[in-house]
Amino acid sequence: MNNLISILVLIWVTVGCAHSQTQPVQYGNNEDTGKYFPIRGINMYCEVYGSGKPLLLIHGNGGSIDAFRNNIAYFAKDYKVIALDSRSQGKSIDPADSLSFEMMADDEAALLEAMHIDSAYVLGWSDGGINALLLAMRHPEKVIRLASTGANIWPDSTAIIPSLWLNDKKRFENTKPSDFRTPKEKNDWKLFLLDWNQPNISLSAMRSIKCPSLIIGGDHDLIRVEHTMQIFQSIPNAYLWILPGSGHATLIDFSDEFNRKVDTFFSGPIH
Repeated sequence: MNNLISILVLIWVTVGCAHSQTQPVQYGNNEDTGKYFPIRGINMYCEVYGSGKPLLLIHGNGGSIDAFRNNIAYFAKDYKVIALDSRSQGKSIDPADSLSFEMMADDEAALLEAMHIDSAYVLGWSDGGINALLLAMRHPEKVIRLASTGANIWPDSTAIIPSLWLNDKKRFENTKPSDFRTPKEKNDWKLFLLDWNQPNISLSAMRSIKCPSLIIGGDHDLIRVEHTMQIFQSIPNAYLWILPGSGHATLIDFSDEFNRKVDTFFSGPIH
């Protein structure tokens, strides 16, 4: 009887341990690694995974660290992955009524400083791709190499597919900011205005980016392929990758190929 009880206990412990090991990581809400840093008037939230060369991940508008749920584990094998919640998004709360891409790029540089990281590889998606470009422009010493997917550098229908731009135009024209009451409603509108009015970066300004840069887009992206090519052509040391059959979520819908390609770019020689 005692032997039977011991066997049953062993089975219960083994199954319990196996179950606990298969629990998915709660990216963006991981108490084991999450930490706040006082950055430029806000408490910026970030999570760190792995060790090695520092890699900064920057999500898109209204997103959070969880946007990189298909990428973090892959890169954490060889990199110290620093995934952040940008200002006014995720857990990085900012009640102020102003927001700009330049402000966020300066936040990212300040975060690296606070973490005592001289420079990092940078991967940005959508608004995060814009931030990656601006970080390389405003703080070139902080960026070793960058990969930017789904970024635009001005906010009109020559950069964004016309159907999306027209929908945003209707929302802008038909919205009364005075109707917003809750902090979330006000913050959501602030994030909408960020993409409606910004960024405003010239192609000539792209020439100031000196680090090797991988410019990525889907051939069915929300950002026009022609615009993505303009960005690529304006950066002196840039490489272009357009994913066939992909929309805006290149790093999610084609995560395996995306991870390998970006890793190869970051770790490989540049000719």
